[in-house]
Amino acid sequence: MDLSTVVWRKASRSTAEGDNCVEVAGVSKIVALRDSKDPNGPKITMSRNDFLHFTKALKNL
Repeated sequence: MDLSTVVWRKASRSTAEGDNCVEVAGVSKIVALRDSKDPNGPKITMSRNDFLHFTKALKNL
């Protein structure tokens, strides 16, 4: 999947210092995630439904 033209946004809990930042982008029925410190590095993609379950699981940690 080509993610070169998507609009990435930082997670709301990211700090101004840029440490531990995650960026997300919505692409059709897919959500993509990447490390903001390495924008050209690997990306993770998942369905919007899987992303919902993923974020709920993180909140319960």
